[in-house]
Amino acid sequence: MTGKMMLRIFICTFSLLAFQPWLLVSTAAQDGIAVHTHQRVHPVLIRNTENRLLTLEIQIPNAVLQLKSICFDLSGGDDIADLASVKMSFQGDKVAWAGHSWTAEDSTLSNLLHYDFNDLDLPQGTTTIWLTCQLKPTANLLHKVDASCLQLITTAGDTEITDDTPGVRKRIGYALRRQMDDDVHTYRIPALTTTRKGTLLAVYDMRRQMGRDLQEDIDIGLSRSTDGGQTWAPPQVIMDMGEYGGLPQEQNGCSDAGILVDPKTGKIFCAAVWMWGKPGKHQWSEDGSEVGFEIGKAAQFLMVESTSDGRRWSAPRNMTRELKREEWVLFAPSPQGGITLKDGTLVMPSQGRNEQGTPFSNIMYSKDHGRSWTVSNPAFIGSSECQAVQLKDGSLMLNMRTERGIARFRSVFTTGDLGQTWAPHATNQIGIIEPSCNGSLLRFDYQDDGESRHVLLFANPQSQQSRVHHTIQVSFDEGRTWPEEYRLLLDVGRGAGYPSLTRIDEEHIGLVYEGSQSHLVFEKFTLDELLHR
Repeated sequence: MTGKMMLRIFICTFSLLAFQPWLLVSTAAQDGIAVHTHQRVHPVLIRNTENRLLTLEIQIPNAVLQLKSICFDLSGGDDIADLASVKMSFQGDKVAWAGHSWTAEDSTLSNLLHYDFNDLDLPQGTTTIWLTCQLKPTANLLHKVDASCLQLITTAGDTEITDDTPGVRKRIGYALRRQMDDDVHTYRIPALTTTRKGTLLAVYDMRRQMGRDLQEDIDIGLSRSTDGGQTWAPPQVIMDMGEYGGLPQEQNGCSDAGILVDPKTGKIFCAAVWMWGKPGKHQWSEDGSEVGFEIGKAAQFLMVESTSDGRRWSAPRNMTRELKREEWVLFAPSPQGGITLKDGTLVMPSQGRNEQGTPFSNIMYSKDHGRSWTVSNPAFIGSSECQAVQLKDGSLMLNMRTERGIARFRSVFTTGDLGQTWAPHATNQIGIIEPSCNGSLLRFDYQDDGESRHVLLFANPQSQQSRVHHTIQVSFDEGRTWPEEYRLLLDVGRGAGYPSLTRIDEEHIGLVYEGSQSHLVFEKFTLDELLHR
């Protein structure tokens, strides 16, 4: 036990002794009472009214006791000023107590939170106390929040407290989109990029009536941030096919948006797949999309453009006949951010289904700033959602979702001729595990003591069973190895995943993903934090 912790306990105890002299004769951990605390690894989010900080379980083996007082310590966080309020509540109906809150507004919130109970009954068995918080809109996205229980006193005495998750501190993030925001049932499939002016643009599915994929009433939404992700403007709809062809919205859905910025012109391209008709069908299953180009049979490839830093967008342009091979069942964007090569070539990751209906990954590229596009050959049959980076030798690496039944590892291929030919990378289907889900790959160039260096960053649900353990990994050798000691676990809970990384500026990285605490979560990191873990 540290000196600081002992001092805090002393302060708590001293304040109690002045009014509760019975404590002088109490003994610690009497009658087999056990108290355990734990914190799950997940972010606490701006906009969420309650964020779980700490779970405390009190196990009473024999008889009913009374809870006299409790003391929490928040000093492990970076700044108490990030918090608007902290609330203590009990689980279930065995304990008759309404809870208690400390707020910054009434100046009761501090690093030490003490509360005296009026002989609150603790029944035999387990009673759970939850400590939750609400963040201020100004909470620093680079900060962390922490909570511990310093002291718990019952009529049996001062009870020993066991911390089951020492060292866990919760990152601060932003609840970019939550269920029923703007009356939208589900937000999914984000893609994130940074404009030439440093504006963050996040595009995503607005699934208005229910959470399922196309075919459904789905539009493409956009959120903009001009301050590095601290605040976000109200969302705007940038792709909505309305009631095209006399069919209702639920038969005119757009989904799976990819986004790309041309750093030379500043123009922004956003592509999505559109389905017309085919109620109850799915573009990735059977005849949800078909060979040819015809609207109503083949899913359509749409693109919108912006020359105003994402404020205004063009009407959708149907590029299906320009891009899709007639024999392919489907051609669609990959829901990720595109990249620009050293020679100015624009590259957008893409995907589809071949003439047999089997999924594949590939790229599309433009050498004339988006006026025309060329579609590459498939990189790997049996893959889908993907993202590209340019390696030191000028070649492209394509990191791909591997379809179930093939492998529970990422598929990784490279090309030196813009996708005319592809070769498997040394880590193909043996390097990075996955549960079959979209993942995000980002190259980050930086200076180290005047020397130019770069790393690759990769984000995905790091599991082979389900979409949990949302993680960022770092490679110092262009994807050949991903050292375990540089992994950053963001959210241990279940979420749909679909991460998308972007470089914000010379020092910071942004990430949007589908996590356990909000439909779409934004988090911000420094490169230094990722490289010096």
